[in-house]
Amino acid sequence: MTDRDEARWARIVARDRGADGLFWYSVASTGVYCRPSCPSRQARRENVALHDMPDAARASGVRPCLRCRPDDASADDARSAMIAAACRRIDAAEIPPPLAELAADTGLSPGHFQRVFKAAVGLSPRDYAAARRAERVRTALREGDSVTDAIYAAGYGSSGRFYDGAADELGMAPSRYRDGGRGERLRWATATCALGLVLAASSERGVAAILLGEDEDALAADLTRRFPGAAIVPGDADYQALVARVAAFVDRPSAGLDLPLDVRGTAFQRRVWDALRRVPAGTTVSYAQLAAAIGAPAAVRAVAGACAANPLAVAVPCHRVLRADGGLSGYRWGPERKRRLLAAERLSAKPPTP
Repeated sequence: MTDRDEARWARIVARDRGADGLFWYSVASTGVYCRPSCPSRQARRENVALHDMPDAARASGVRPCLRCRPDDASADDARSAMIAAACRRIDAAEIPPPLAELAADTGLSPGHFQRVFKAAVGLSPRDYAAARRAERVRTALREGDSVTDAIYAAGYGSSGRFYDGAADELGMAPSRYRDGGRGERLRWATATCALGLVLAASSERGVAAILLGEDEDALAADLTRRFPGAAIVPGDADYQALVARVAAFVDRPSAGLDLPLDVRGTAFQRRVWDALRRVPAGTTVSYAQLAAAIGAPAAVRAVAGACAANPLAVAVPCHRVLRADGGLSGYRWGPERKRRLLAAERLSAKPPTP
């Protein structure tokens, strides 16, 4: 799943009305397609397909939902359609269109358009263009393009500008990313914890993934998907001992994890994850509070997307983020695990009874 899909899924989980008109989703098990804000019972992620336009949803053979009526027009839809058109123009452009041109297409002033765009997308038009450009580089490298071809095809004016932030964007050298981490060696192992199974995998730099689940084969497949070109090898006895420490940490996060982490993500994602790691065990924050903590109070939806893309369960404690109304919201490893993690942390944070 791409970072963009993760961000969209987070908005579906949050029933974000601001996403209505930006995309639609269909549910294979019910045969309907919906707005992101649909109040129906949340579908399982594996049954959901994402669509840029309702026509694409209908073409897949599903029908409109009778609860959210995704084909009905509204003022919110008109605004969202305007922002979606701007996003499509940015997506299609080799060089990001100037703010004044994007605003002129909508009939709004540049300042007003920027505020409306940022409220809907969570990023300014400039930041959105940069994120999409970086995503095009990642896609091109995964498809086997040379680093130079990928850089210029994505719209970077010079290789120097790309290489200045390459490690931040890719988590490794561009040539290694192109090869799916080829030449990289990851050790992994699983252990039992209070939440089921935990898989930990480490590179030379540190722990690169902590995944939760019930089935070792499914966890191993997820790891392979994340690092398709890396040499993924079972850990030895010493590494099993390390994973036992990770499992103990999952059972008691307030104790901390004294292991180096190999944190890979975009610059924005790492800002969010760094802020999450500063949230004390036993406490929670809202998405809005987290956005304010990184100095981007309008980027609530982008913050939710970064939480959804977190590859280091518990070590980057995205389970400590709640909706504004105190609800659990989404969690990559399931809301029940989120509830149990929070309950355990609150219990351990209480002072001992005299």
